[in-house]
Amino acid sequence: QVQLVESGGGLVQAGGSLRLSCATSGRTFSWNAMAWFRQAPGKEREFVAGIKWNGARAYSSDSVKGRFTISRDNAKNTVALQMNSLKPEDTAVYYCAADSSTYMVVPQTPRDYEYWGQGTQVTVSP
Repeated sequence: QVQLVESGGGLVQAGGSLRLSCATSGRTFSWNAMAWFRQAPGKEREFVAGIKWNGARAYSSDSVKGRFTISRDNAKNTVALQMNSLKPEDTAVYYCAADSSTYMVVPQTPRDYEYWGQGTQVTVSP
């Protein structure tokens, strides 16, 4: 049974940093694509960052570029998201996602990912 488990969320002041981690189990070979999404209250789940098995990365927009960095360890089937210079608008539940399908580019929509974690809350105070 495949499981994804996020950790590292919490409460931080604006300008602070958090590192989210996602551990996967139930799979013996690397995922093709792994990603982080987030969902704020009353909003749709949105793509934050993704990474393919070969290291190719994608970020959602200028709002996170330069502040967030996604990385992965293929041997351990883990993915991390380093978040710096956090802003109150980054407050959301952050979800780890993974998929084994072959993509030419990093997929950026929720329907592209088959497996999901339960989410971890990130709250940034002003």
